[in-house]
Amino acid sequence: MIYPGYLREGFEPFDPIELAQLTEAKVARGSSRKYTDFYCVGVYGGISTGYTVGCCLRCIFCWVDFSRDFPDKYGDFYSPEEVAHRLVANAQRKRISKLRISGGEPMLCREHLLSVLDLLQGQGFTFILETNGIPPGDDDSYAQELARHPDIDVRVSLKAGTAKGFQERTGAKGEFWRLPFEAIESLMRAGVTFHVAAMTDARLMPPEERKSLLRELRQIGYDGYVEEEMCDPYRTSLVRLQAAGREIL
Repeated sequence: MIYPGYLREGFEPFDPIELAQLTEAKVARGSSRKYTDFYCVGVYGGISTGYTVGCCLRCIFCWVDFSRDFPDKYGDFYSPEEVAHRLVANAQRKRISKLRISGGEPMLCREHLLSVLDLLQGQGFTFILETNGIPPGDDDSYAQELARHPDIDVRVSLKAGTAKGFQERTGAKGEFWRLPFEAIESLMRAGVTFHVAAMTDARLMPPEERKSLLRELRQIGYDGYVEEEMCDPYRTSLVRLQAAGREIL
């Protein structure tokens, strides 16, 4: 498999599990992982953030910087101890109580993430764990390990409600479209606190597909709030949309 950058018209769909493995080979070194920065932002009412490198999807609407597509060129390696220290120090400086890892796919590099969570447990912070659902959807035991950390709230971000939409907008083969829904089922079984977000912007997702997504959530037993996202005109989003032949913003 040739490592993909951002999608271009006529792209060859890829296996997201294989891409996850290839990405981890680039962004993990032992228990350390690549990050580009650590900072605080206003979302979630104020949150201390570590910005990771690398992802296993290639969403055409993604706002993340180009470290997502070209992980060899960006970031530095940080140990779990260094990450935990920076997250807490920035939070204390701003007097906020929430932490997160964002940017690429935070649930890649499993050993690293779980070590960070172990170090933060019991320190009085809520950890928002954002994910596209591919890693925990592929391995049910991941959710069980997350259940050991009562201070986390997982945000599962759905990209599509059909196999066709999943392939067109993420670049991954359509046969994998249900993995994020399987992640939600795993989280429910494990008793992990989580919520669901979905990129349902009508400029990207047809109304019938949105209905399919909501119907799928009901069928697997999720009846909680769905945070419906809009595609904002970040520079990176515009470049990716244009390259994929979707100039909509």
